[in-house]
Amino acid sequence: MTLFFAIAIPILLFWVFITILPLYWMVVGSVQDSSISATYQPKLIPDPWSLAPLARFFDKTSAWRWLFNSLFVSSVLTVTNVFLASLAGYAFAKLKFPGRSSIFWVLLTTMMIPSQVTLIPLYILVINVFDIGNTYTAILLPSIVTVGNIFLMKQYMSTLPSSLIAAARIDACSEFGIFWKVILPMAKPGLAVLAIFTFVASWNDFFWPLLVTNSDSMRTVQVGLASFVFADSTDYGAIMAGATVGSLPMIVLFFSLQKYFLQGITIGAVKG
Repeated sequence: MTLFFAIAIPILLFWVFITILPLYWMVVGSVQDSSISATYQPKLIPDPWSLAPLARFFDKTSAWRWLFNSLFVSSVLTVTNVFLASLAGYAFAKLKFPGRSSIFWVLLTTMMIPSQVTLIPLYILVINVFDIGNTYTAILLPSIVTVGNIFLMKQYMSTLPSSLIAAARIDACSEFGIFWKVILPMAKPGLAVLAIFTFVASWNDFFWPLLVTNSDSMRTVQVGLASFVFADSTDYGAIMAGATVGSLPMIVLFFSLQKYFLQGITIGAVKG
């Protein structure tokens, strides 16, 4: 056992170093001159320190608008997924209706289809059929509720006691009343995990907002950063400053709610 730890600890420390290095370099690059960041042998300790890259990022771009768009999209998708996925999860876990198993397995089957396969028909529907390109609706519509989140909540709600539901029905509580007053309070840990994962995924989403938006005012922060590249030069310092600003909400979210992230590793593995 001692030999195992003697070998494992250096390997793990090296892996931690390799993992943290890109994040550290992003932060360092945001507080030093771009010419230093782009050199063959960059400085890992800024000398001199400078907030000029951060100022250029906000001065030369619509950074505040991008941040607002990301926050708005992530917040709306988090609310809709938490409500609709928990509602569907409750129905699949606790209600008996014709075709319940068939419908659930059909939904699970769609998870096996790569997103790249449905991307083109989805794009045609949004842009050509519905004609809602370059709008919040176009960004939000495909992700209002996802099958993965429905599966997550179904698995979690399968672990909740059915005796309380039966007692509520005896007291003449409606099905939605049972869901709202009985199920949701008991499912708070699962809802918290679902909300965190949805917000993080929505905030980091890049490809779909890139496809359906074409104006600077509708870009999210991830798409905006990709557009902040010039034909004749690249301001690495400003880009790293923007990446740092765009990462701050996720870093704060992780460290403040890390116990829910750990719960999320096993929440979907509970058998229903």
